[in-house]
Amino acid sequence: MTFCHLLRKDEDELLPARSGCTIEDHVIAGNVEEFRKDFISRIWLTYREEFPQIEGSALTTDCGWGCTLRTGQMLLAQGLILHFLGRAWTWPDALNIENSDSESWTSNTVKKFTASFEASLSGERELKTPTISLKEKIERYSDDREMQNEIYHRKIISWFGDSPLALFGLHQLIEYGKKSGKKAGDWYGPAVVAHILRKAVEEARHPDLKGITIYVAQDCTVYSSDVIDKQCTSMASDNTNDKAVIILVPVRLGGERTNADYLDFVKGILSLEYCVGIIGGKPKQSYYFAGFQDDSLIYMDPHYCQSFVDVSIKDFPLETFHCPSPKKMSFRKMDPSCTIGFYCRNVQDFKRASEEITKMLKISSKEKYPLFTFVNGHSRDYDFTSTTTSEEDLFSEDEKKRIKRFSTEEFVLL
Repeated sequence: MTFCHLLRKDEDELLPARSGCTIEDHVIAGNVEEFRKDFISRIWLTYREEFPQIEGSALTTDCGWGCTLRTGQMLLAQGLILHFLGRAWTWPDALNIENSDSESWTSNTVKKFTASFEASLSGERELKTPTISLKEKIERYSDDREMQNEIYHRKIISWFGDSPLALFGLHQLIEYGKKSGKKAGDWYGPAVVAHILRKAVEEARHPDLKGITIYVAQDCTVYSSDVIDKQCTSMASDNTNDKAVIILVPVRLGGERTNADYLDFVKGILSLEYCVGIIGGKPKQSYYFAGFQDDSLIYMDPHYCQSFVDVSIKDFPLETFHCPSPKKMSFRKMDPSCTIGFYCRNVQDFKRASEEITKMLKISSKEKYPLFTFVNGHSRDYDFTSTTTSEEDLFSEDEKKRIKRFSTEEFVLL
C-alpha cells in the first residue's frame, strides 16, 4: 500500500488528511482510518534494553548502534506479513492502542508504553489498551481464518524476539554479521544488513519458512535465472512448489548527498504493490521507509529504547511492536545509501514484478542508465562469481569484497 493520506504539521510529524500522490499524479482517495489501521498493523522493531547478553560481549542493549539491523528486521517482517497473512490483513487491535498522531513520539510516550507492559506483567492494565479475556478473544476471532491469522501474527513477531533462540532476532543477526567482520556494537550499513538477512532466512530451520527465500542483487543487477533457481526445487519454472522470494537491492541515490532527480524513482518504487519498503535513513540515523506523501517519505523509527519483552511467554503484550504514530521527513534529507525490498509470491509473480519494476525504472530514470536492472540469465553467464556458498563459509570472497566496498561508502549510524 502506498501511504498518501497525511499532511505535515512539523518535520517528523504527521497528521491525518486526504491527499493524492502517485508518480503519474493519479488521485488516490485517502481514508484516514484505513491508513492508520494499515500503518499500525506493520511490525515495529526498535532499540531494546535489558535483553539476554549478546554472546561475545557485555551488551544487553542495542541502543545507539543497532538501528539499521532494526530497520532491516522491519522490512523482513513486512515481507513475512505479506507471505503468511496477505496484503489485505490488518491487526484487529490496531486502532485500540494509544494514538499519538497529534504529538511527536517522545521518550514520555515510550515510558508510558513501558509502564503499560510492566503493568501487564502484574495483572494491571491501562484503559487505553484493555485486557481481552479468553472468551472475548474467542468471540473476536470466531472465524477460523482470523484466529489462524492472529497465531501467525504472534509467531512472526516472536521470530524477531531479542533472545539467542529467535530466528531473526538481534542475537542471530549479529552472529551472521560476524561472518562479514561485524560485531555487536558496530554500525551496520543497509547493504551489509541485506546480506545478513539473506543468510538468516537461508539458515532458518523452521517448517513454516521452507517456502520463502531471499535474493540480494549483485552490483545493482538482479539476475533473473539466479532468482528463479532460488525459488524452484526443480528446474521447471512452473513448479507448483516454487518459493516466495524477497529481493533486496542495495543502491546509492547519489554521491555524498541524495540526487533530487531520484525523487520520482523512489515514489514510483514505493507505489508498487511488490515493494515492502526501503532500509535507509538520513545521515547518522536509519529509518524504515514505508511510503510517501508529496515530496516527503513516511517512515517507522527504531530510535526508541524500549524494555525487553519475552516473546516466549504465552500471550506476550503486542503494543510495543506496533507504532501508532507515523513520521515523515523531506526526501532531500535522505542519505543516498539504501536497500530496496520487493516481495514476490512465486516465479510467475517474480516475472510480473520484474516487468513492472523495469517499466518504473525506465519511466522515472532521468539518467542514461537506470539505478538497477533486471537481466536474463545467471550471474555466472556474465563472468561473476556464483554466490552459492557452503554452510562453513556463509559469505563468499566475492560477497565479502562487495560488502566491504559498500561499508566504506555508507553512513555512520548513532
